[in-house]
Amino acid sequence: MNLTKNLTLQEATKSNTATRLGIDNTPNQATIETMIVTAEKIFQPLRDALGPIRVSSFYRSPELNRAIGGSKTSQHCKGEAIDMQGVNVSNAELFEEACKLEEFDQIIWEFGTLTEPDWVHVSYSQTQNRKQILRATKIGKRTAYVPYRK
Repeated sequence: MNLTKNLTLQEATKSNTATRLGIDNTPNQATIETMIVTAEKIFQPLRDALGPIRVSSFYRSPELNRAIGGSKTSQHCKGEAIDMQGVNVSNAELFEEACKLEEFDQIIWEFGTLTEPDWVHVSYSQTQNRKQILRATKIGKRTAYVPYRK
């Protein structure tokens, strides 16, 4: 099943951790419908602008999210967030292109360096988009989300 012309449900639910731990990472129909909207609003415009994009995490079942230590309120569990990496472009270029999207909830420069994130997190909410642009960093052992500054 395709979520958009360039993203399949299989790609959006693939998880090596789920496979290794025997966790079912199958979304229900309502979540699939949310994933379609998220993919149409976030993934496909970026894919059209930049070419191939690697999805490292899209849907996470609550059990998978717990297994990887994800936030208890993760939008990944609702099909509202995608973690991505550039294929033929840098992650920094992917981040900059994401910032051009008309609608989004959060865009996060995930860790990495000041010139290249390890990956880019983009979320979309059908009810309220906060248009937050953030940078994830470690402060001690905790992850902190601070406003993004060039």
